[in-house]
Amino acid sequence: MSWGWVLLASGLCLAAKAAGYVVPARLVDRPVITEVGLMLPVSLLAALAALDTVTSGGHYVLDARLPAMGVALLAVWRKAPFIVVVVLAALTAALWRLA
Repeated sequence: MSWGWVLLASGLCLAAKAAGYVVPARLVDRPVITEVGLMLPVSLLAALAALDTVTSGGHYVLDARLPAMGVALLAVWRKAPFIVVVVLAALTAALWRLA
């Protein structure tokens, strides 16, 4: 990623934050806007994790990260504690690389 994209994204975030002070409250207080505002960071983080799992250096790579992420997702879905999720994912990646 180039610094230009980082600076552009930072500027857009700053502009969005500054626009929050200008937008009338009646437009922001809608339930749909609230739901989107609450779910947007979660979806962006999930997209970032998924992209980081299957890419390396701008190319698609299928290595031990993909099964480790799958096991971690399964553990999260089963409501396992965070440390269990991390240990299971690390063990899966280690065993996959060993094999």
